[in-house]
This record gives sequence, structure tokens and C-alpha cells, in this order.
Amino acid sequence: MKQATTFSCAILAAVVSLIVGTAPTAAQDYAEALRSRNFTILVGSPPGGSYDLYARAIARHIGRHLPGQPSVITRHLPGGGGYEAVNLLANSVAKDGTTIATFSRGVPMQPLVDTSGVHFDPLQLQWIGSPSNEVGLGISWHTSPFKTFADIAGKGMAVGTTGPATDSNVFPRVIANVTGAPLKMVSGYRGAADILLAVERGEVDGAFGISWSSLWPNRKDWVESGKLNYIVQLALEQGPAQLKGVPLVLDLATNDEQRRVLEVVFARQTVAYPYAAPPGMPTDRLATLRAAFVATLEDPQFLAEASKAGMSVKPVSGNRVAEIIAKVYASPPALIERVKAAMAVPVK
Repeated sequence: MKQATTFSCAILAAVVSLIVGTAPTAAQDYAEALRSRNFTILVGSPPGGSYDLYARAIARHIGRHLPGQPSVITRHLPGGGGYEAVNLLANSVAKDGTTIATFSRGVPMQPLVDTSGVHFDPLQLQWIGSPSNEVGLGISWHTSPFKTFADIAGKGMAVGTTGPATDSNVFPRVIANVTGAPLKMVSGYRGAADILLAVERGEVDGAFGISWSSLWPNRKDWVESGKLNYIVQLALEQGPAQLKGVPLVLDLATNDEQRRVLEVVFARQTVAYPYAAPPGMPTDRLATLRAAFVATLEDPQFLAEASKAGMSVKPVSGNRVAEIIAKVYASPPALIERVKAAMAVPVK
């Protein structure tokens, strides 16, 4: 019995030694991989919008919290409303934790209803988290006749849109199909900054899908001087104090079925600014990336920069992002069919 016990202890000691000896090696390997090249953040939108603002701020600080403290660069790939970036992440970049991506919050939801141009599985991407949740807005210029949602009926409001999976494209389609509001979509804009310029120039009547975080730091003067009409908050929860009294999108629903469709579509607002690593990356590196992401969002230097820029920082964990996406994809088939119908191009 004593011999068996001694033998078991020897085996246990060997196992512990192996574990203790292996863990630092994995960390050292990751640090070496990061030191040997730049850490890259792919940004699936053009410069100037809120995704770019968060990505550049995170890039300036996350290197201090990664093994080896690598140099960090951002690379913009705005094609296809974010699809170019996420397709590259899923299929072409090294699965070693040296490249991550951020893209439109609609990108991981879009394959649920339309797989055109999709070469990734949202449930296989490794989610790192989001720096904040978001409130989207239906807006118009202050001189526009469209000041409330009721003003749209019978007139036909022209709204600027970008890529197929972006908020500015999906949200007006959903609202038009669910409520019957005559929203006319004007496509071809590259990003939120271009749409806002078109609103100011009167090229379009407004937009449905502009993020509050795009307006507050980038068009703070517009907000403070009352240049915009706020028609509806495109979110499931009340936004900042400046939007008090503006109806939520769920207030547009006239029955339970409409409400459930809107809840599925606008769940993406909690995901807000998703960051993901490629599928198949080692789990220890995912854990390290998530920890570095959280540490960055708690970093006093990052928070000072975010405060100065008027950026909202309400971190959403990688686990939470993964849970939200998994829940949406587990919706009953009948509800998904109603969501698909809501996201289809309205019949003219």
C-alpha cells in the first residue's frame, strides 16, 4: 500500500511539474509571437466614424497590456460594410493572436437572414468583447419637416445608407417593414461621416442607424446647438440624458409579434463595437486577449482619452457578446422567418 501511495505521489508530482513547466512556455511563446510582428487591429469601416474612434484609442493603449508589449497598428478594410474585414479574419490571418478585428455590430447577425458574401461563422469567431453598448438614432436636420415618427407617414423620408449589414441599411428596412413607415433608402455612402454630411447638405432627409457615439464626439456642436431632430432611439434601453423623451424603437410596435422581431434585430446594440479573434485560436491566447482588452478599458490613460473625446466606455465582456449572438441564433424558426421578412428590401 505504501509503495502504491509513493508511486501515485510520484505521478502527481510529475504531472504538476509538467503543468507548471508548460504554462510559462505557452506565455513566452505568445510574447515572442507578438514581439516578432505588429499586433494588428483590422477595422471594417472607413476612418472618421465611431468604430475608428474606438479602434484607434484601443490601439494606443492595448500594447501595454499584451505579452511582450508589441507595437499596435490599425488597418482599415471598409469593403462590404465590414464583410471584407471579418472574412479576412476568419480565413486568412494567422490564428496566433497577433490579429483581431472590429466591424459593424450587424455583421455577426446578418448571416441569420442573408448569407450573400458571408465566408465566416459568427458562432465560431472568438469574441473578445466590446468597449461599450450603443444607442442608434433616427435623425433628421433641424429644418426638416420630419421631426417625429408620425411625420413620416404619407410623405416618404429619404435616408442615407451604407453596406448591407450596417445599422444605417438594416434598421430603416426593418422599421419600414414592421411599421409600414415609407422610408426611402439612398445607398452608396461609405460611412456615418458621409451620411451626416449628406443630411447637413440636404441630399437626404435623414438617417436611421446613426450611433450616438458618432454624434457626441464628432458632432458635439450639432447636439449642443440643436441642429438635429431625434425621431427614435434604436435600442432596447434608454440612452443618455440628452435623449430623454425620445421614444425607444420598441414603442413603435403595435403588437407582441412586432415587439419580438424588434427585440431580435436590436439585440446587436448591446454588442455595439464587437472585437473578435479568428476561429481556431488557442484558448489560452483568447483568455490573454480578453484580459488585455479588459485591462485596456480600465486603464487610467485610456479612460482619460475616452473622457476627453466624449467616448462612452461601458465594457461588454467577450463571454457576454458570445452569449447574445448564440441566443439570437437559437431563436425559434418561426420568429427567424419573421425577422427575415422584416429585414428584406421593402416592396416599392
